Amino acid sequence: MTVIILTNCPAGLRGFLTRWLLEISPGVFLGAPSKRIREALWKEVRQYAGQGRALLAYQTNNEQGYTFETHDHSWHPTDHEGLTLIHRPNPGAQRAAQRQANVPRQGWSKASKRRKYGGS
Repeated sequence: MTVIILTNCPAGLRGFLTRWLLEISPGVFLGAPSKRIREALWKEVRQYAGQGRALLAYQTNNEQGYTFETHDHSWHPTDHEGLTLIHRPNPGAQRAAQRQANVPRQGWSKASKRRKYGGS
């Protein structure tokens, strides 16, 4: 079983995937192609996704029974003691890193808010 999920990708790429997979919902493709076909499809997806994102999940012989790959996605698969987990970036950590790098914060200052709302 193979699942490919496209977000913000060209319509032509969706049409290409319908030759091999069934589109069960907008941008969600499902099927059971061979390994060779799956790899060829994923190569085409990565090449023609443009500004979009893509996710590939398929069955394999490991502890979890499946694996997945991402393209231009902020969440990345990470191996953790033999299990593949998703690493999601922490926006709070990114803001803390910006503060440490002396990058000015975005938004209104406390003084500006007090003047605007008449607080003390």
